[in-house]
Amino acid sequence: MEGLVVLDAILEKLDARDVVMVACVSTRLRSCAFDDSLWRRFCARDFGVSSLVAPNGEACLSFKATYELWNESFGMYPLPLVKRTKQCWEGISSWLATNFPEAKDTLRKGASEAELKLVEDTLELKLPMAMRLLYRFCDGQGTVPRDTSEHRRLAPLGIIGGYEFYDHVVNVHLLPLDRVVVETREFEAALGSVKSKRIIVAASYYAEKWFFLDSVDGQLYVGSNNVSINGEAFPCVPHTLIRPRVDDTRDVPQDALLLWLEEYSRRLHSGMIQVRKFRKARVINLFPEEPPSCSVAITNGVKVRASSVLVPEVSSATGDYCYAYSIRMSLQPEGCLLDGVYYQSCQLYSRHWIIKSKDDVVADVNGEGVIGKYPLLLPNGDEFVYESCTPLPASPGFVEGSFTFVPGRLTKPEGRQFKVQVARFHLEVPEYIF
Repeated sequence: MEGLVVLDAILEKLDARDVVMVACVSTRLRSCAFDDSLWRRFCARDFGVSSLVAPNGEACLSFKATYELWNESFGMYPLPLVKRTKQCWEGISSWLATNFPEAKDTLRKGASEAELKLVEDTLELKLPMAMRLLYRFCDGQGTVPRDTSEHRRLAPLGIIGGYEFYDHVVNVHLLPLDRVVVETREFEAALGSVKSKRIIVAASYYAEKWFFLDSVDGQLYVGSNNVSINGEAFPCVPHTLIRPRVDDTRDVPQDALLLWLEEYSRRLHSGMIQVRKFRKARVINLFPEEPPSCSVAITNGVKVRASSVLVPEVSSATGDYCYAYSIRMSLQPEGCLLDGVYYQSCQLYSRHWIIKSKDDVVADVNGEGVIGKYPLLLPNGDEFVYESCTPLPASPGFVEGSFTFVPGRLTKPEGRQFKVQVARFHLEVPEYIF
């Protein structure tokens, strides 16, 4: 018995291909090599597979058969990269299933090698390996409407999400391969340039915002306000993390698209990015919801949360940035406490903003209300949320300030005015741009 345990431990350290060869040596080795518990561990180790399910979703009779089918489908890629890509998609899909099932339903089944080859031939370029694997597991979103009646339902379902301020609305969808080809060709035509090495992989349903993967350097970019003029763009992932090619020291490449989606999945699961109601529809909202990216201050029972996002599509990569910011205010359950007295409501009267770019004050704003509104806050009521934007000549910068409230209502004040702090929140170009 002890000998079998030792053999099993040795076989587990081998590649699956070597185990099959070892099985030919003796009956005893064959018995150990074909033990299904060993192949169960191989499935988990190499592919992150823990059940008897083939890549196409069909049931298998054994873990050895399961391994063979997964290896047949993905054995041409480095297995650590296959497992990592699979886990990335599982993380995003599981979050969507719980928090945004209507968006999860738009995810398409994986593309075939033949479909990927057709894209390469059509665009006359080589798709990065990690991108190929991402599309093998999921061919983007099926959110292109067949008729206009479907547009309203599908438009808010972009899995990369977005933001809004004034009449500027962004909601980014991950494109299926057929749309990748169409959008990439249209982008090339707009630039009027020679064949581009950039592949458009995600785009907004509303305001024009494009993400494109460079097939040479492996970086993911998002277009600036000059993208249709000269192709100017912001990198979306730290350059130091990208390994576009295999060499003697690195046998597993990784491009920015995989890194970007992995970071996005982490933010979803941490609660930094959440689903919120927008114009009667649910959407993924990119304004950070958790500290330190979201500032929080409570004054006299009034809680104010604030955060910002870079708006690359109306910014320049060489300066003149634009940031959208989200302010959320609510009243604590016990109400508003002022001068030792609790009030069951308070209403906003005015605001004061100080906006700095590096060390320079670029705006000192005083005004009544917010976006023309004077929110009335009640205990246990919904947060009042509003979004706006500000230009910034140079990054980084920050915003801080205060709101003036009155206890009771503006039409019937019950006490003196008081100021509510808005804790400083930063305006900066982030390492990851979504």
